[in-house]
Amino acid sequence: MDRKRLVEAVKAGARGMRRELWTAERDPLPRQGVLGWLPHVHVVLFALAVGVTNGVEYTYAAGWARAFVAVCAVAQAGAVVMALSRPVAAWWLSTAALFVSAESVGATVSEGRVWPWSVAGIALHTVVLLLLSLRVRPRVAASALVITVGSGLLDLALSGRSHNQDVTRAAIAFGTAVMVGASLRASRVARSRLVEQEVLTADERARRTLLEERGRIARELHDVVAHHMSVISIQAQVAPHLVADPTPELTENLAGIRENAVQALTELRRVLGVLRSADPEAEGVRHAPQPTLDRLGELVAGVRAAGLEVATETAGTPRPLAPGVGLSAYRIVQEALSNAMRHAPGASVRVAIGYHPATLTVRVTNTPPTRDAPPSPGTGHGLLGMRERAAMLGGELATGATPEGGYEITALLPTDRTTATNPTEDTP
Repeated sequence: MDRKRLVEAVKAGARGMRRELWTAERDPLPRQGVLGWLPHVHVVLFALAVGVTNGVEYTYAAGWARAFVAVCAVAQAGAVVMALSRPVAAWWLSTAALFVSAESVGATVSEGRVWPWSVAGIALHTVVLLLLSLRVRPRVAASALVITVGSGLLDLALSGRSHNQDVTRAAIAFGTAVMVGASLRASRVARSRLVEQEVLTADERARRTLLEERGRIARELHDVVAHHMSVISIQAQVAPHLVADPTPELTENLAGIRENAVQALTELRRVLGVLRSADPEAEGVRHAPQPTLDRLGELVAGVRAAGLEVATETAGTPRPLAPGVGLSAYRIVQEALSNAMRHAPGASVRVAIGYHPATLTVRVTNTPPTRDAPPSPGTGHGLLGMRERAAMLGGELATGATPEGGYEITALLPTDRTTATNPTEDTP
C-alpha cells in the first residue's frame, strides 16, 4: 500500500513538473521597486550587445552552418528579451538554440576552440536561467538546469571528435544563476506573505476591536435593560392589588406577564454575565449606576480641572431621555472630550446638546491645537465606539475636520421609541 502511494505521488509530481515546464503562459517580471523598469532596459541592452558578440564568435562556421548559427544567435538574444514576460518558453528557446548551434558547427570546430557552447551563448543562457528562477519554483528551476546541462552532455556524446568542452564551466555559471534567482524569489515571496499576514492581522484587529466595543456597550446597557425588566415584573405583581375584584382572566394574564419578565431577566443576566466575566474591569463597576446627560456637568468640571477649556450650550427644552439614549449621548461626549485632550492640546472645546421633537443632537467641536500632541500609544477605539453607539440606536455619527483646522463630532440620536431601531442586528 505504501509503495502504491509512493508511485502515485511520484506520478503526480511528474505531471505537475510537466505542466510547469511545458507552458508558454505569461509571467511578466514586475517593476523593481525604486528602480522601476530600469532593470528591464538593461536586460534588453545586454541581449543586443551579447547577441552580436555571440554571432561573431561563430565566424569560423562555413556554408549552411553559418546560416544555422546566425539564426540561433538571434534566437538566443530574443530568448533573453522573451524571458522578461514568458520565462519558461524563453528557456526552451534558448536551450534549443544552444543545442542546434553546437550540432551545426560540431564537425568544423577546431580542437582548441571551446565547444559545444560559445562564451557569449553561455552568458545569454545564464541570464535566461536567472530570469526563470525569479518566477518559478526552485524545483522547476533545478529541473531546467539539469535539462540544460544534459543537452550539453548530449552534444558531447553525439560528437565524434575531441573538443575543448566547456559544459563543466558553463554548469557552474548556470547553477550560480539558478541559486541566486531562487534566493531572490524566496525573499520576494517571504515579503509578499509578510504583507499579506500584516493585512490579515490588521483586519482581524479591526474585527476584534469592533467586537470589544460592542461587548463593552452591551455590558453598559445591562443595568439599564435589567432595570426595566425588573420594573415590568414588579408592576405585573402589584397590579392585581390595585384593582377591586380583579377578574380571573386579568389575574392570569398579569401572572403570565410577570413570569415571562422574570424568565427574560434571568436569561438576560446569564447572557450578559458572560460578557462581563470576559472583562476583569467590569466586575468592579458591576453595580455602579450608568451615567446619563444629567451628569454632564460633573464630566465637564472634571475635564476643566485637567486644563481643557470647555464651553457648553443647550438648545431646546431638556426632557427625560430613554436610559440607552442618555447613556450613549454621555459616552459620546466623554470620548470626544478625551480625544480633544489627547490629540489637540491647548485647544478649546464647545459641547452643544440639542433637544428636538424626535431626536437628540450632540455636537463636540474643538479649535486647532496650540502645540504638538504627544505620540499616541497605539490605535484608540473612540470613534469606533461612538459609531457603534449611534448605530445601536438607529442614529448617525459624522466626524471630520473643520475649515479652521479643528475637529468636529456630531451625533444624531433618535429619542422617539417608535422610530429608534437597532440596525446592528443584521450586521455580521
